[in-house]
Amino acid sequence: MTIEYQDSNARMSQVAIHNATVYLAGQVPSDTRADMRGQTEQVLSRIDELLAQAGTSKQHLLSAQVWVTDMAEFGQMNEAWEAWVVPGRPPVRAALEAKLARPEWKVEIMVVAALPEA
Repeated sequence: MTIEYQDSNARMSQVAIHNATVYLAGQVPSDTRADMRGQTEQVLSRIDELLAQAGTSKQHLLSAQVWVTDMAEFGQMNEAWEAWVVPGRPPVRAALEAKLARPEWKVEIMVVAALPEA
C-alpha cells in the first residue's frame, strides 16, 4: 500500500494520495478582509492549485464538504461555487454552518478527487 503525502508539517498534510484518489485538507482563505464570496473564491483557487499539484483537477471531483460561519451568507458562497464547479460534473456535497478555527474565516472547503486515468 502506497500513500503519498504533500505539503506536510508536523500536524497535517494538505494533500494525501491513495489508490488513485486525492484527499485535500480543509482549505481556508488567505485574505480575511474579503466578503464570503471573495473568501470562497480564494479557497477554490487554492483547491485548484493543490489538485493540479496532485495531478488532477476539479473536473474529477468526487465529494466536497463546505463549512460556513453564517448561513445568511450561504448564497454568496454558492455563487462562487457555482461559477467554479465544472458544469455537468458537480461532486456530491454537504454544507453546514460551523464555528471555524479562526473567527475571521468565513468558509472552509475540503474535497476529494479522482486521479484521471492514464
